Amino acid sequence: MNKALNDYIDGKRGLFLSDLRRLVEINSVRTSAAPSMPFGEGGAKALAEAEKILTEHGYAPVNYENYALEADLGPAPDMLLLAHLDVVPEGDDWTYDPYAMTEEGNLVYGRGTTDDKGPAVAALLAMDACRAVLGAPKTGVRLVLGSGEETGSEDMDHYFARRPALRYTLSPDASFPLINLEKGRFAPVFRKHAVSDAFIRVLRIDGGATQNIVPGKATALVSHLNAENVAKLVGETAARLGVEVRLENRGEDLFILVKGVTAHASQPELGVNAQTALIRILLALPLKTDAVRETLEGLSRLIPHGDTKGEALGVEMRDEESGALTLNFGVLSYDGETFTGGMDLRLPLAATEDNVKDPIAEKLASVGFRYEGDPEMRPVHYVPPTSNLVKTCLAVYEDHTGEKGECLAIGGGTYVHEIPGGVAFGVEFPGRDYRIHGADEYADVDEMLLTAKMYADVIARLCY
Repeated sequence: MNKALNDYIDGKRGLFLSDLRRLVEINSVRTSAAPSMPFGEGGAKALAEAEKILTEHGYAPVNYENYALEADLGPAPDMLLLAHLDVVPEGDDWTYDPYAMTEEGNLVYGRGTTDDKGPAVAALLAMDACRAVLGAPKTGVRLVLGSGEETGSEDMDHYFARRPALRYTLSPDASFPLINLEKGRFAPVFRKHAVSDAFIRVLRIDGGATQNIVPGKATALVSHLNAENVAKLVGETAARLGVEVRLENRGEDLFILVKGVTAHASQPELGVNAQTALIRILLALPLKTDAVRETLEGLSRLIPHGDTKGEALGVEMRDEESGALTLNFGVLSYDGETFTGGMDLRLPLAATEDNVKDPIAEKLASVGFRYEGDPEMRPVHYVPPTSNLVKTCLAVYEDHTGEKGECLAIGGGTYVHEIPGGVAFGVEFPGRDYRIHGADEYADVDEMLLTAKMYADVIARLCY
């Protein structure tokens, strides 16, 4: 640990806050593309403001067509620091203005404070500290700021088609101590044609619309049923499933709204799937046994409510390095003729096409569903604990925090997923909820400065 580096960073607290404020005040949610703005006006504005900040700090930034911004410290860069300036939509229920950065004590509130504008400024401060205290590095450090991470990382596809990957890549966009494994992903869409001419029949189903989110709401319209006649039965079923339900008569038809608990597909066990609950509720109604009811029965059998491990599909598995396979049944719709479903599985190292993709296809086919196209399995990203970068980062974490450094595996993905040898180092500390992607997202300024100190230490150990 270098005391001079730490003292330099402590002395720049005000500059850190002012730089972060400039970025948080820009709404950089992706919008429709425009000329020279692939992710819309907000993303381009965030990169332009970051370019001004980098220039003020004495760097010579290069803008890659408003996909990403690059700035180097020293010659022949060997290390890449990779953060992003785009954010998710603000949503509802904020106490603070999401685009004003409110300071309260040691906390700062605003969209992007922790994900990922704060970490981007912390990485810049780490480079500043090394330059001021240690001089020019033997091998350079490159900071890259993207603008499309939250919507699929197209920014990095564009950037790395033009620039090389480097020996070491760190991204401050996940958790401490260090993430060296990001699970693979299999997200098939599947369809089936089914109609009913029964008097009481399902007219429409609208479940989740996004495969990577546990549906918190799902609705259906059923012909020739009255809410009063089925309220007790539906209420008892909903209570057993752990969801809320609302019934509404619409002419001669019954509208059903089911409310569960949303969660990310990387941790579906934290949610309550309204869509799978809706299927169970529909099956409790007096529906005729026909193609539609049989389809619902098949879905409920293969992806039962509460099964987030793929047990019923026969794909449950885990391994020591990556943990368990997870499954989220995220999409379901029915328009009176066609069922469309979509699931999102996060895969451990043990997963293959033979033990995941093919068995699921067979089980779906047994109830009449077929994959849409030929869905691909995204491989696991894994960097062994013996990697020099991993060992260095964990040693730095232990030196600065006094806590045990260990490798973590996650079901989500970061910028480094496609980068050989890349790891996510911070910025969330264990046991904290920074409300990322939710209302009142915040950052702890002391923790951000500590992150900058740890990044500076990693740079010092590997590049000087």
